[in-house]
Amino acid sequence: MSATIDPNLAIGAVLFVLGAVGVLTRRNLIVIILSAEMMLHGVALSLVTFSKWHGNNVGQVFTVFVLTVAACEAGLALALILALYQKTKSLDINIWTAIREPDAPPPPPDEPIRVAPTDIRDLPRLTPAGLRPDLDHAEPPVLVDATSDARRPVTSVQA
Repeated sequence: MSATIDPNLAIGAVLFVLGAVGVLTRRNLIVIILSAEMMLHGVALSLVTFSKWHGNNVGQVFTVFVLTVAACEAGLALALILALYQKTKSLDINIWTAIREPDAPPPPPDEPIRVAPTDIRDLPRLTPAGLRPDLDHAEPPVLVDATSDARRPVTSVQA
Protein backbone atom coordinates (compact mmCIF):
# COMPACT_ATOMS: atom_id res chain seq x y z
CA MET A 1 0.00 0.00 0.00
CA SER A 2 1.19 3.48 -0.75
CA ALA A 3 1.02 6.44 1.61
CA THR A 4 -0.75 8.67 -0.92
CA ILE A 5 -4.50 9.01 -1.18
CA ASP A 6 -6.09 7.62 -4.30
CA PRO A 7 -7.88 10.39 -6.25
CA ASN A 8 -11.02 8.23 -6.36
CA LEU A 9 -11.11 8.19 -2.55
CA ALA A 10 -10.76 11.96 -2.48
CA ILE A 11 -13.64 12.35 -4.93
CA GLY A 12 -15.75 9.91 -2.92
CA ALA A 13 -15.02 11.86 0.26
CA VAL A 14 -15.89 15.16 -1.42
CA LEU A 15 -19.18 13.70 -2.70
CA PHE A 16 -20.03 12.42 0.76
CA VAL A 17 -19.20 15.71 2.49
CA LEU A 18 -21.14 17.79 -0.05
CA GLY A 19 -24.12 15.47 0.37
CA ALA A 20 -23.92 15.71 4.17
CA VAL A 21 -23.79 19.52 3.98
CA GLY A 22 -26.81 19.49 1.67
CA VAL A 23 -28.81 17.24 4.01
CA LEU A 24 -28.00 19.33 7.07
CA THR A 25 -28.49 22.82 5.60
CA ARG A 26 -31.32 22.65 3.06
CA ARG A 27 -35.05 22.89 3.70
CA ASN A 28 -36.35 21.69 0.33
CA LEU A 29 -37.10 17.95 0.47
CA ILE A 30 -36.03 17.29 -3.12
CA VAL A 31 -32.62 18.85 -2.47
CA ILE A 32 -32.29 16.84 0.75
CA ILE A 33 -33.02 13.60 -1.09
CA LEU A 34 -30.60 14.46 -3.89
CA SER A 35 -27.95 15.19 -1.26
CA ALA A 36 -28.58 11.78 0.34
CA GLU A 37 -28.16 10.20 -3.11
CA MET A 38 -24.86 12.05 -3.48
CA MET A 39 -23.72 10.63 -0.16
CA LEU A 40 -24.61 7.09 -1.28
CA HIS A 41 -22.71 7.50 -4.54
CA GLY A 42 -19.67 8.81 -2.67
CA VAL A 43 -19.74 5.68 -0.49
CA ALA A 44 -20.13 3.46 -3.56
CA LEU A 45 -17.12 5.07 -5.23
CA SER A 46 -15.07 4.58 -2.07
CA LEU A 47 -16.10 0.92 -1.84
CA VAL A 48 -15.07 0.24 -5.44
CA THR A 49 -11.75 2.01 -4.85
CA PHE A 50 -11.04 -0.04 -1.72
CA SER A 51 -11.99 -3.20 -3.61
CA LYS A 52 -9.47 -2.38 -6.33
CA TRP A 53 -6.88 -1.36 -3.75
CA HIS A 54 -7.14 -4.66 -1.83
CA GLY A 55 -7.45 -6.80 -4.95
CA ASN A 56 -10.78 -8.47 -4.17
CA ASN A 57 -14.40 -8.07 -5.22
CA VAL A 58 -16.01 -7.52 -1.81
CA GLY A 59 -16.29 -3.75 -2.26
CA GLN A 60 -17.91 -4.17 -5.65
CA VAL A 61 -20.52 -6.56 -4.20
CA PHE A 62 -21.30 -4.03 -1.46
CA THR A 63 -21.54 -1.34 -4.13
CA VAL A 64 -24.28 -3.32 -5.89
CA PHE A 65 -26.24 -3.37 -2.62
CA VAL A 66 -25.62 0.36 -2.03
CA LEU A 67 -26.88 1.22 -5.52
CA THR A 68 -29.94 -0.99 -4.96
CA VAL A 69 -30.70 0.81 -1.71
CA ALA A 70 -30.20 4.16 -3.49
CA ALA A 71 -32.69 3.20 -6.21
CA CYS A 72 -35.27 2.06 -3.66
CA GLU A 73 -34.74 5.22 -1.62
CA ALA A 74 -35.28 7.37 -4.71
CA GLY A 75 -38.56 5.62 -5.54
CA LEU A 76 -39.90 5.85 -1.99
CA ALA A 77 -38.79 9.46 -1.67
CA LEU A 78 -40.55 10.41 -4.89
CA ALA A 79 -43.76 8.78 -3.66
CA LEU A 80 -43.44 10.59 -0.32
CA ILE A 81 -42.76 13.92 -1.99
CA LEU A 82 -45.79 13.60 -4.27
CA ALA A 83 -48.10 12.55 -1.43
CA LEU A 84 -47.01 15.33 0.90
CA TYR A 85 -46.98 17.97 -1.83
CA GLN A 86 -50.59 17.14 -2.70
CA LYS A 87 -51.53 17.65 0.94
CA THR A 88 -49.54 20.81 1.77
CA LYS A 89 -48.77 22.35 -1.67
CA SER A 90 -45.22 23.07 -0.52
CA LEU A 91 -41.81 21.36 -0.47
CA ASP A 92 -40.59 23.19 2.65
CA ILE A 93 -39.97 20.61 5.37
CA ASN A 94 -40.91 23.04 8.15
CA ILE A 95 -44.46 23.30 6.81
CA TRP A 96 -44.76 19.51 6.92
CA THR A 97 -44.44 19.47 10.69
CA ALA A 98 -48.20 20.06 10.82
CA ILE A 99 -48.59 16.47 9.60
CA ARG A 100 -47.77 14.73 12.89
CA GLU A 101 -49.43 12.66 15.57
CA PRO A 102 -52.22 14.49 17.39
CA ASP A 103 -50.63 14.17 20.83
CA ALA A 104 -47.18 15.37 19.71
CA PRO A 105 -46.25 18.90 20.83
CA PRO A 106 -45.69 21.48 18.10
CA PRO A 107 -42.10 22.16 17.12
CA PRO A 108 -40.43 25.36 18.31
CA PRO A 109 -40.89 28.26 15.90
CA ASP A 110 -38.06 29.38 13.68
CA GLU A 111 -36.29 32.57 14.65
CA PRO A 112 -37.06 35.35 12.16
CA ILE A 113 -34.10 36.57 10.20
CA ARG A 114 -33.43 40.18 11.04
CA VAL A 115 -31.51 42.09 8.43
CA ALA A 116 -30.19 45.49 9.36
CA PRO A 117 -31.12 48.19 6.85
CA THR A 118 -28.20 49.18 4.70
CA ASP A 119 -27.33 52.46 3.12
CA ILE A 120 -27.27 52.54 -0.67
CA ARG A 121 -23.61 53.49 -0.51
CA ASP A 122 -22.81 50.16 1.17
CA LEU A 123 -24.19 48.05 -1.67
CA PRO A 124 -21.91 46.76 -4.43
CA ARG A 125 -21.97 48.69 -7.67
CA LEU A 126 -21.92 47.49 -11.23
CA THR A 127 -19.67 48.97 -13.86
CA PRO A 128 -21.27 52.29 -14.81
CA ALA A 129 -22.80 52.52 -18.26
CA GLY A 130 -23.03 56.28 -18.21
CA LEU A 131 -22.77 59.09 -15.73
CA ARG A 132 -22.50 58.09 -12.09
CA PRO A 133 -25.65 59.14 -10.18
CA ASP A 134 -25.31 61.84 -7.58
CA LEU A 135 -26.26 60.13 -4.32
CA ASP A 136 -25.93 63.23 -2.16
CA HIS A 137 -28.31 65.28 -4.36
CA ALA A 138 -25.85 68.16 -4.54
CA GLU A 139 -27.15 69.15 -7.98
CA PRO A 140 -30.76 69.06 -9.18
CA PRO A 141 -31.44 66.41 -11.81
CA VAL A 142 -31.05 67.49 -15.40
CA LEU A 143 -34.23 66.97 -17.42
CA VAL A 144 -34.97 67.66 -21.05
CA ASP A 145 -38.09 69.66 -21.86
CA ALA A 146 -40.03 68.14 -24.76
CA THR A 147 -41.26 71.52 -26.02
CA SER A 148 -37.86 73.19 -26.07
CA ASP A 149 -34.64 72.41 -27.83
CA ALA A 150 -33.53 68.90 -26.81
CA ARG A 151 -29.92 69.99 -26.45
CA ARG A 152 -30.68 72.52 -23.70
CA PRO A 153 -30.99 71.01 -20.20
CA VAL A 154 -33.84 72.10 -17.96
CA THR A 155 -33.12 72.17 -14.25
CA SER A 156 -36.72 72.06 -13.02
CA VAL A 157 -39.94 70.52 -14.15
CA GLN A 158 -42.76 72.95 -14.91
CA ALA A 159 -46.28 71.73 -14.16
